[in-house]
Amino acid sequence: MLRRKHHHVYVVELSPDVLFEPRFRKSNPNYIQGKPCVYVGMTGLDPDARFDKHKAGIQANRYVQHFGLRLLPDLYEAFNPLRYEDAVDKEIEIGIDLRSAGFGVWQA
Repeated sequence: MLRRKHHHVYVVELSPDVLFEPRFRKSNPNYIQGKPCVYVGMTGLDPDARFDKHKAGIQANRYVQHFGLRLLPDLYEAFNPLRYEDAVDKEIEIGIDLRSAGFGVWQA
């Protein structure tokens, strides 16, 4: 049986203030000053609904809850929706691509 494609990858822009967080800085040794900082995630929900949950503190990533500014749909919309397994892979791939472009990236 083919699984329904209902998972989504998403990218949240984080405030540059996240760079003051030692764990974030340590995870991004090749960060290029001035590039965006982002959180890359995947969800079975609509990305807008998931972002709202992060901001409300519901199953939230700390960096998104405190530093999340907005979704960056140009970086993920073309990939959605996906099967679960594909979303897992795509989340990792997006994180690697953005990090190699000098972005500050956090993934759960």
